[in-house]
Amino acid sequence: AILGPPEVNLTSCPNCINVTIKLPSSHYRAQGKLLSLIDIYGDLYYDITLKSQDGEHKRPQQKTTKEVFSTVIEELYPSREYCVSVLVTASLNTHSLPSPWKCATAASEARRGYHEAALAGAVCVALIIAAVLKCLHAAGFILQKIALPQTLV
Repeated sequence: AILGPPEVNLTSCPNCINVTIKLPSSHYRAQGKLLSLIDIYGDLYYDITLKSQDGEHKRPQQKTTKEVFSTVIEELYPSREYCVSVLVTASLNTHSLPSPWKCATAASEARRGYHEAALAGAVCVALIIAAVLKCLHAAGFILQKIALPQTLV
């Protein structure tokens, strides 16, 4: 039997990509129940191949005993696109199909605090404008009080 392909989803994080892997389903039944690959093989192994503008890089093989699991690929360049393909094998079965390539862009650290910085900057600019207007008013350049002639007082 051929294993795969697994289902792969990517989400970006700062300087990394979170890879969620769902093992392929099997077609074997026991007592009317569809068996998972974990039920059949126990331990499964997965290989992640990472592709970027620098070329392909195969990561060290990992072991899993879960149907759905996640792993994080760290130390990536921010704002760069990375593509991932996953191959699942078992010690008793090395015939498998890799997942189709899925791509995501690694987020940058700066993007996390961008909205807070923009808001703080806007508040600072508003305070500076208010202070300048107050100084101009106090100096008598704007909104001057017109002195009434003595006869109208």
